Amino acid sequence: MSEQQHVKIINDPVYGFVSIPYNLLFTLIEHPWFQRLRRIKQVSLSDYVYPGAIHTRFHHALGALHLTQQAISVLRSKGVAISEEEALGLCVAILLHDIGHGPFSHTLEGALLPVSHEQLSLWFMEALNEQLDGHLSLAIQIFKGTYHRPFLHQLVSGQLDMDRMDYLSRDSFFTGVYEGVIGYDRIIKMLAVHDEELVVEEKGIYSVEKFLIARRLMYWQVYLHKTVLSAEQMLRRIFLRARALRQEVTTPLAGVSPHLDFFLRQQLSKKDFAQRPDELLAHFAQLDDHDVMAAVKAFVQAQDPILAFLAKRLLNRKLFRLKLQHSPIAQQQIDNLRRKAASCFTTLGSLAPEYLVFSGTESNSAYSTARDEIRIKMKGGRVAPLSAVADYGIAPTIVTKHYLCYPKELEDFSS
Repeated sequence: MSEQQHVKIINDPVYGFVSIPYNLLFTLIEHPWFQRLRRIKQVSLSDYVYPGAIHTRFHHALGALHLTQQAISVLRSKGVAISEEEALGLCVAILLHDIGHGPFSHTLEGALLPVSHEQLSLWFMEALNEQLDGHLSLAIQIFKGTYHRPFLHQLVSGQLDMDRMDYLSRDSFFTGVYEGVIGYDRIIKMLAVHDEELVVEEKGIYSVEKFLIARRLMYWQVYLHKTVLSAEQMLRRIFLRARALRQEVTTPLAGVSPHLDFFLRQQLSKKDFAQRPDELLAHFAQLDDHDVMAAVKAFVQAQDPILAFLAKRLLNRKLFRLKLQHSPIAQQQIDNLRRKAASCFTTLGSLAPEYLVFSGTESNSAYSTARDEIRIKMKGGRVAPLSAVADYGIAPTIVTKHYLCYPKELEDFSS
């Protein structure tokens, strides 16, 4: 195990000075796979609405590491035995929890790759573990939730984890959406461990409720903002179109990097990733936002009119109209808009309507009682789930909204 020492101190705009307390952590931060996170924006295309939101997954990982160190210190002060090996393993797990994110974070999941970023993060960690002579073995157990002390995993992945604690604070800071401000410092000070499970002391319950409200507001005001959704869905369709075109030719599309072309030219499955992780990770590790935006810029000059149209619109922020509603979108409404699109955009060809008019759903739940509920330790020592506390004020319901997206010109077009 690496000897603990304050290897580096980094100045973070959200928390001030952040320390890197283990040699192993600094080694991981310096690794090219982790440095790639500098080139992946934390909140995808949210800067199309909030211009300051250009912070990265690199920022977020360091912030989550900082909060995890605070949590370790608080729990130790309350008599929770956490060995140096466990502290290091936990810090590694939180540092690397997002290393599997692809370009523009969640936006292109499914459009380029068939596996989740969580699975990719695990494969990266396993590959790094081989490179570093097994020093990540405990971190991997904590990340997977197989270590015998569940509270360590809950600090990495749970309804009150350090991941959420940082991204709400950080995203609120960089977007300027102050409804997302949370009392992360008070919540961390209220953390405790009961029967190896993470709990919150009763006096911290209102801070937890504010945290849950802030998370709900941030989802609908930032992450699922209708203009952000429009931009992200347009980006997805650009690459769905690019993939369809790439299947028809033997050479890469102009402006596409070799590693991006690797994922466009073939339909990879989860089985492919499981069977060839080293090869596929080697290509994936070279992908970042710059590959995607360079391709989008090149697509503006593409011979395919649909691809060129979508790329030019996204690049110049001429975004589609996106309407959100609680009820499902009527198929008749979609068909009517597609007929208009076929008449309005005749130069784009017969396939244009399906790329220009589309619908979908987005869901968000401020709090879930399905699993891993936040547990409150009452003053008398009794532990109860948050949903069972008498004055609990957050409804554990999933809110689903349906969207319809289309070019704004169709609103004024009659056919």
